Amino acid sequence: MKRKTLLVSLMLMGCFAAQAQDQLAQSTIQGVLAGNQDQVVQLAEAFSEDQYDWRPMEGVNSVREALLHVAGANYFLASKMGFPPPEDVDMMGLSAITGKENVIAALKKSNEFVLGKITEVENAKLSEEVDFGFTKMNVLGGLLVVMEHNGEHKGQLIAYARSNGVVPPWSK
Repeated sequence: MKRKTLLVSLMLMGCFAAQAQDQLAQSTIQGVLAGNQDQVVQLAEAFSEDQYDWRPMEGVNSVREALLHVAGANYFLASKMGFPPPEDVDMMGLSAITGKENVIAALKKSNEFVLGKITEVENAKLSEEVDFGFTKMNVLGGLLVVMEHNGEHKGQLIAYARSNGVVPPWSK
């Protein structure tokens, strides 16, 4: 009886392991992206309302503009991979959003959207070519761009925070 239970347990574990492996790239990207997104939101919350208009120099995005750029890019990149933004999202109007709470809400909504779409990408589609407008690459590359783009702007916002005396909350 113990052997039969052990055999059934091993078979179930094998099934779960196969299922976990089935979307290994998607789940890995999703995990790293979620961490970056969380830290970007923490930074967005750490800035004061007044600091949202701060920019390091003329012609460079302000804190508000950088956060909204991330939100817009999440939707844009996902749309190129076949996931149009929700109907209530005005892509052309994102840059006009003002107010700290409104910006954070828009950022969080785009984060949730793109995180949810990653696991909808089937393994068979990962190698399909996508024209992003600025380059052509496969869907896997596009998912990596989403992840990298969020990480890039996390770094930008860390520099903005440090320049304004804001300590990133996770490093206190």
